Amino acid sequence: MAESAFQLVSEIGTQLGRQTRSGKDSLLKLLKQAANALSEIEQPSTSEAARKLEAIKNLEVSTKPLRKAIVHGLLQHKDKEVRLLVAICISEIFRVMAPEPPFEDKYLRDIFKLIVSIFAELADTASPHFSRRVKILETIARCKCCVIMLDIDCNDLVLETFNTFFSVVRENHQRSLINHIISIMTHIINEEASQTLLDVILRKLVKDGKGAPCASYQLAVSIIQNCAEKLEPFICGFLTNCILDRDAVENELKEFYHEIIFQIFQCAPQMLLAVIPNLTHELLTDQVDVRIKAVNLVGKLFALPKRHVAQHYRDLFLEFLKRFSDKSVEVRVSALQCVKAFYMASPFGTESHEVITALEDRLLDFDDKVRTQAVIVACDLARSNLKFVPPKLISQTSERLRDKKIIVRKKAFHKLIEVYRDYCNKCSEGHMTISDHFEQIPCKILMLCFDKDCKEFRSQNMELVLAEDLFPVLLSVAERTRHWIHLFSLFTPLHVKALNSVLSQKRRLQKEMQSYLALREKEKETSSEEMQKRIKTSFMKMAALFPDPSKAEDSFHKLNQMKDNNVFNSLALLLDELKIADAQTIRDKFLKTVGDRHPHFEFLSSLSSKCSHNIFGSEHIQCILEHLSDNRYGTKLLEASSAKLLLAIISIFPSLLRGSEAQLRMLIEENRKINDKLIEVLAKAAPHISVKLSDIYPILERVCREGSRIEAKFSVAAIAAFGGVSEQFIFSKLCKDLVVSLHAGQNIPTVLQSLGCVAQYSVSAFEAQDGEITSYIYEKIFRVDSSDNINSYNDASGCTSSCKLKIYGLKTLVKRFLPHRGTHARRQIDELLDILSNMLQKGDAFDGIITCENDKAHMRLAAAKSVLQLSRRWDLHISPEIFRFTILVAKDSSLFVRRLFLDKMHKLLKEHVIPSRYACAFALGTSDCPKDLQDDSFKYMAEFIKEYSREARIRQSSSVQGGAITDYPAYIVVFLIYFLAHDTGFPSENCPEEEIYAQFCSPLFNLLEALVNATVVDGDMDLVNDALLLLLSIFRAIKKAEDVVDARNTPRLHIIADFGFSFLKSLNHNDASSAHAPALILLPSSFFRAYSGCLNQSPFNDCFIKKVVQMFKSRLSLPITALPKRGRKCQEDNTKLAIIESNTLYLASSEKVDLSTTEVETRKNMRQDITVGHRQKQGVSSESVRLRECSINHQHSASKKSKRVLEKEPLSSCDSVTRLSLAESHISVQTLERDALSLKENVRASSNVVSDPPKYSKAEAKDTCSLNITYDSGEVEVLSLESESWETISNSLLVEREVVLAESNSFQLQHRGLKGTIGTSGGAAATQQQKVLPSEECGKLSNRTDLLPAKVKRGRKASKDTSASEVINLHEDAVAKRTRRKKI
Repeated sequence: MAESAFQLVSEIGTQLGRQTRSGKDSLLKLLKQAANALSEIEQPSTSEAARKLEAIKNLEVSTKPLRKAIVHGLLQHKDKEVRLLVAICISEIFRVMAPEPPFEDKYLRDIFKLIVSIFAELADTASPHFSRRVKILETIARCKCCVIMLDIDCNDLVLETFNTFFSVVRENHQRSLINHIISIMTHIINEEASQTLLDVILRKLVKDGKGAPCASYQLAVSIIQNCAEKLEPFICGFLTNCILDRDAVENELKEFYHEIIFQIFQCAPQMLLAVIPNLTHELLTDQVDVRIKAVNLVGKLFALPKRHVAQHYRDLFLEFLKRFSDKSVEVRVSALQCVKAFYMASPFGTESHEVITALEDRLLDFDDKVRTQAVIVACDLARSNLKFVPPKLISQTSERLRDKKIIVRKKAFHKLIEVYRDYCNKCSEGHMTISDHFEQIPCKILMLCFDKDCKEFRSQNMELVLAEDLFPVLLSVAERTRHWIHLFSLFTPLHVKALNSVLSQKRRLQKEMQSYLALREKEKETSSEEMQKRIKTSFMKMAALFPDPSKAEDSFHKLNQMKDNNVFNSLALLLDELKIADAQTIRDKFLKTVGDRHPHFEFLSSLSSKCSHNIFGSEHIQCILEHLSDNRYGTKLLEASSAKLLLAIISIFPSLLRGSEAQLRMLIEENRKINDKLIEVLAKAAPHISVKLSDIYPILERVCREGSRIEAKFSVAAIAAFGGVSEQFIFSKLCKDLVVSLHAGQNIPTVLQSLGCVAQYSVSAFEAQDGEITSYIYEKIFRVDSSDNINSYNDASGCTSSCKLKIYGLKTLVKRFLPHRGTHARRQIDELLDILSNMLQKGDAFDGIITCENDKAHMRLAAAKSVLQLSRRWDLHISPEIFRFTILVAKDSSLFVRRLFLDKMHKLLKEHVIPSRYACAFALGTSDCPKDLQDDSFKYMAEFIKEYSREARIRQSSSVQGGAITDYPAYIVVFLIYFLAHDTGFPSENCPEEEIYAQFCSPLFNLLEALVNATVVDGDMDLVNDALLLLLSIFRAIKKAEDVVDARNTPRLHIIADFGFSFLKSLNHNDASSAHAPALILLPSSFFRAYSGCLNQSPFNDCFIKKVVQMFKSRLSLPITALPKRGRKCQEDNTKLAIIESNTLYLASSEKVDLSTTEVETRKNMRQDITVGHRQKQGVSSESVRLRECSINHQHSASKKSKRVLEKEPLSSCDSVTRLSLAESHISVQTLERDALSLKENVRASSNVVSDPPKYSKAEAKDTCSLNITYDSGEVEVLSLESESWETISNSLLVEREVVLAESNSFQLQHRGLKGTIGTSGGAAATQQQKVLPSEECGKLSNRTDLLPAKVKRGRKASKDTSASEVINLHEDAVAKRTRRKKI
């Protein structure tokens, strides 16, 4: 067979050599025959050398004609088929004649060119000739003949071969084909590696390595892996040169060397052992772009799974870690972008923990770009591995919701929402359990409601977040309820306040929308101008609850013009539908009907969302009650939070309880520990649910007798809510039953609570049993010695049981005078005030009772709190003595009592339910107290000054209400001076020691510093001006007044005024302009009256007073507590601190006068206008009844409650690149914690004062001697008070004494004539008779702009029995006021 094949090949070769112009077909036929014949020939395999040489010789002879025909004509043939068959023949000849080349060197180049051209067709797998081409590739690979190209210096062909292979290789090629290609290329490289071939490989590695790996990339990887040893020197040399001196490298691939390193490291990491450590050089270079690229590369290397690169190259990792605090923002951002992949590659490694720590640090970076990137990375990392993400990372990321930069807050908001959604889905699928650190996310998102800088976070938008964005769309109501319950277990009062704000706004809009729809129906019947005004007002109210009120109001007007009743019917349905699912169906149908092409579609979509119950619905209520009924919670905490959530919802949307009444009743009957909340829920929802009082009364009545005090309180409230027409009868019966229980000694604390609450809801029912109840409290409770049960201590309160009962009894007595509704308690309060006075002084209600010191402290505290509660309505009856004893509790011997008293007062003042004069107790807390209590006192005082100053200015600038000097916080100095003058610790006049006086006056000095400290009022210098000038006037006025209670204390008043005046002077060496200071100052007549005699000289000279002031400044230590700061205004702190550090008060006018207490120049045109009138009545809650407009006594006026400034918790400063704290990146979000200096350190040195006209330069001294009480129902009650008057002490400009009397709920102005002599050169005398103005004349007097310009003698002294508020003119020499004359 071999002989015939040899012969056939020889013959065909001969024929091909003869046919110079043969046809294609005949040529193809011959070549096919030759190829087939050659395929049958095998290489000589004989072991005998002679026979092998003979076989080789036969091969050469038989193939010679064919080889000759190929090189002399067939190589140059143009036909593809012919060339393909020629290539086949050549490959077979190479095979049979291997290892010797079958052709001469001069022909080999053309032969390999032909072969390479055939390889170029391998990409066409659909070609009918594909199998023949593969056969050629296989043959060439096996015989390794391509290396011949290196021997004949055909390097260009080798290069072309490599390029051809990279270009034709495909993913769908058989593995055997690819292996043949790899074999050929590997043989060539192993034979002779070169940089040129390496460049070809690397180019494909880089170019095709991006994105999904392709066949050419895989081919390059295989070559590198197979030839690692041969290529390593070239690769290491090239890459090392690029790292150390890239500019010196002359290779276009130097631009991609980082990618080359990464790709090679993935396939052959052992090749780069000498290269990787050199990357440290790039991490340390000064070129930012190089560091960025190096960080990206190293980060990718460290992120390679299962390679543990960071462990193997520890030094490189440590340098990489430092790039997180690189001085370049871009480098830090790049480092952050590597964190996720790094952590995911090895989440439990030590290096991963270090990287996470670096990420946490960058969350506090001083640059907002870095913080934003850190937030993105942290959230993406959390989403990729919710189970194992560090809780601390989530917590710190959520803190960025309070970042000072809006862009960071927004990014944190959106990214954390995504994290929380994923977490909720995992929980619903059962892959995770509810976790506190994830539940903190919505907690902190809720706090964004207080963000005043960004509209996106306001409560108008937060509603949409809670309804549509917070939870996954498909999350069930039951799952949402689970999360809400856990959220409430983490809520603080501020969280509850934020949620209530969102829900309240939603409820207000719903109620207003219902009112509008009702008005619209009425308008169809009777349209009027009044109706249009009401509709317009309704639109304004609803528009205020949208993010863009002006745009919303315009949309409401356009909505009102729509004729399609279906729109309004759908909105009405949404308002009535209580189920979330049904409401969503109605809304979807409504929006589909409207169509997204409707010009008002966006507004209608927003409005329909606000009208529907999409945050909480009746399904939520059912789920909560089911959870409670099934006792699904393993902890009492979650049970309590369920009840809190239920109460929070029902308080705003009471109608949602409909349908669940029976379930709630069953829970109450079970007498659980959360019964107080459940009963409160019942009380809130009573008017909106279908439950009869007869059905629920037995349960509530039992709770009133046998439950806890808090349960009893809400039970009485529930009975009142259900009462209706039978309320009086029910309360009468309940009160009798409670009295029986009281005498039986059954659960006395609860019974007393119930009786007190009954007294507030039904005055008549309580009055029927008043004598019996009061007698029991006096005899059976108050007159019991604590020694009888000295060992019976209450663990919670620390006092004996008898003391606790006395406190409960006192609370019951106090509640008798504080009814919730419009009826006024028709009983005398003097007896109760006497008991309170005794308790404040002696620690018990009556003399002779043996009481331990601990119980006395608790009794003093209870009495002081009771006075504060009574001051809401009965402040006119609280004597100066009781007031002084109440304030004295701030200096109680028990620190526990001091703390609770100041905290309680702070709370009541924030709620604006007690007169502001009680705030002077804060000043007492700043001295002689432990450090923490001092700090809190400074903080409380600062908050009071800030809030009340702004509200006073608002009222003063209001054209409707006007304003009074007594509204300003500075006015409490009047009461503090009075208190200090009556202090038993007042130093003796013979005491020459400055230190003693400095210590004694320190409360006054601390208060004065706070009042004139610009930082307290956020740098508002107008308020500082007002306070400063008012204080100067107050001190002058007190110098002209005497003590009403004890005239012997008058010198003390004057001494303290001198100290205060000197202290203000020490803050202002250049003196302030008092041209606009109030000329007439109202002093409370129950404390002060005009001084009847000549002013005595101060026992202390100016030098001593100055030494006292300096002593105070020198011995004062700085408190830790910072001053209050508003919202996100920390970026303004540097400006504010500059004011403090310079210790200079900048006020606005250039005129300067002497502030001496002995010499005040009288000026023309310096009269202080006084207006006596009424203020507009305001509504207050039933539990927050306050005094209205009795400005003759400061304690008679209560400021209108205004929107309070957001209190925020300060965030720790962001780290710098060296992890130093920088104030630039923090934000204040918690109550009254300021980065500025404390009150004590402000305004110490002398300063220049230049003053603007103060806001109250025309302040009106108002007198309204009645008590206006407005209830939630809208009912207004006017209570008659004791007669009050105020005396005007005249100088040459004043002519009359004005007395305002209030009797039988009406006002009369008594204008008394004062004798005086008017004229020039001893002119004629004129006598003005006494006049009595009717009540309607009060209005005329209130509009008077000046006092009569006449000169008179001082009027008759007011009766001592008359309670008068003294109006003292400060532009008068008090000593010479009887004799001065002035022309008119």
